[in-house]
Amino acid sequence: MKSIKARVLTATLAASALTLSVFGQTSPIAKKDTSWTKGGLVSFNFSQVALSNWAGGGQSSVAVNGFLNVFANYKKGIHSWENSLDLGYGIVQQGTADFIKSDDKIDFTSKYGRQASKVWYYTGLVNFKSQFAPGYNFPNDSIKISNLFAPAYVLASIGMDYKPNEVFSAYISPVTAKFTIVNDDDLNSIGAFGVENNEVLRTEVGGYIRAQFKKDLIENVNLQSRIELFSNYANNPENIDVNWETIIAMKVNKFITANISATVIYDDDIDISIDNNDDGVIDKVGPRTQFKEVLSIGLSYKF
Repeated sequence: MKSIKARVLTATLAASALTLSVFGQTSPIAKKDTSWTKGGLVSFNFSQVALSNWAGGGQSSVAVNGFLNVFANYKKGIHSWENSLDLGYGIVQQGTADFIKSDDKIDFTSKYGRQASKVWYYTGLVNFKSQFAPGYNFPNDSIKISNLFAPAYVLASIGMDYKPNEVFSAYISPVTAKFTIVNDDDLNSIGAFGVENNEVLRTEVGGYIRAQFKKDLIENVNLQSRIELFSNYANNPENIDVNWETIIAMKVNKFITANISATVIYDDDIDISIDNNDDGVIDKVGPRTQFKEVLSIGLSYKF
């Protein structure tokens, strides 16, 4: 009996060892997919000034803003696909006045490329820009000048992307369609943002250039700059639309950052009211260079 039990035990152990050996030889080790690079940054900033019987004058104020940047990039063989989404929103209050927005941004880009040479890619690009909330012509908060999807810009193009390194890239497109959407009856009824009166959509065809630069200047200080240029072939092609954004991000520690951003916009189709004397009377209306600067210090988390 002991002999039979011993033989059964021996056979069982042998079979187990053989099974483990077979599985060890035939079961592949799971490999991490390195084709995708994903990540993002979320930041929240708050500032406050409280004054009481302050001889130097001034007003109490509260400001809150935040932004989210996420990306998902694919690279395998001759194919590349880059996707990014930037969201930003901020509000500010001075004294006893109501909160008004100080920042409002939706910006999504998707770019697919097929390698043509060492540094050139055949590329197709789609970009969408808009905002979340209405904007008003302060101090007159009864005059609405923008809204959600009013305007919204959709850009679709094909061209060549020059990427000599990880720091710089330049996308050049001779065939680009730009769609301006004004999905607000109050605004499209007056032809805001270049659409015809009572029309929701305006279509333009032209040339487009998008150049990007991104580099760490020193440890924990990063510079990003992107400029977009568009020329409408059919209407004053020499009046080039410009959208130029530069951000300097400084990392204090794991969770605290300081950011300085500057945005310059010129669009020949956007008319801006001009009051030269600050007397409340509009002297003229026309396109102007738009400028925005934001300095923020607050909490952030990178993932």
